[in-house]
Amino acid sequence: MKKIFISSDHAGFNLKEQIKKNFSKKYKFQDLGPNNSLISVNYPDYAHKLCKKVSKNSSNIGILVCGSGVGMSMAANRHKKIRAAVCYSLKNTKLSRLHNNANIITLGARLTKKNTAFKCIEAFMNTKFEGGRHKKRVDKI
Repeated sequence: MKKIFISSDHAGFNLKEQIKKNFSKKYKFQDLGPNNSLISVNYPDYAHKLCKKVSKNSSNIGILVCGSGVGMSMAANRHKKIRAAVCYSLKNTKLSRLHNNANIITLGARLTKKNTAFKCIEAFMNTKFEGGRHKKRVDKI
């Protein structure tokens, strides 16, 4: 069972909880917070916390959820060894792994339907980096 780090802000909390419930038999999650949606929190704090965990091992995977997915992605991509991709469709999710070797998927709870988010996560987990001509590009990041 693959271990995945997951975190959100207040806007992404409910989708984060639905993701954990939906995939609990398939993946083991380490939830880095927050613990409820009642208190407004700052998304960079949770993105930074998750990135510190993901960057420790090249096989680690992260899921970040905020209102749009963009804020979490921007905060995450400031870290070395992190390649966070805002995912909203199967095609862009698969390409984020195939060509960019993304190690964090960010989702927008206000913009992405739950079933689409689930499909994106499944694609993210099951798509491997293609390497080849893409490796030298990723290495420049």
